[in-house]
Amino acid sequence: MDNKQFIGYIENTDHIPAGSDAHIKMHELSERAQKIVAKLNNGVYAPSDIVAIFSELTDTDVDSSFRCFPPFYTECGINIKLGKNVFINSGCCFQDHAGIEIGDGSLIGHQVVIATLNHVMDPSKRADMIPKPVKIGKNVWIGAHATILPGVTIGDNAVIAAGAVVAKDVEKDTVVAGVPARKIKDIKEV
Repeated sequence: MDNKQFIGYIENTDHIPAGSDAHIKMHELSERAQKIVAKLNNGVYAPSDIVAIFSELTDTDVDSSFRCFPPFYTECGINIKLGKNVFINSGCCFQDHAGIEIGDGSLIGHQVVIATLNHVMDPSKRADMIPKPVKIGKNVWIGAHATILPGVTIGDNAVIAAGAVVAKDVEKDTVVAGVPARKIKDIKEV
């Protein structure tokens, strides 16, 4: 299974059996990502160098406006899609096997976790995976230490408060906070 076949499979399934070709590919992608992330996290780079490393990691042409303050961690890499003017602060952990899409102008705070996989609840099949992508709209601000769980879509201009655990979709132009995250207010245009 090549990278393109893997992404196609992930986009069209709701279950990855342990030991399957897709599950084996996940491990191969993790090993690849570890090497690239180790390079990123163990050096000091100009912004253009970080863009080049992220382009290698995601196997895409990352826009030159992208910024990241390492360290950064991911266990796949090829299923991260970054818009223009995206900023990722230090210590973030992305579990992107099922896909993470971040829209233009979005800001990701310190040590944010974005997860796209769950394990099956049945203990006899616990190593099986349930993939659900995360989609983050344009101009979203995710505060430090927030966690975004599998399958969540965050609407444009939304704000996720620091430390929030987001388990459900977030409407555009709203602020959510808490564990689990709940809407606390609308964002009014100034």
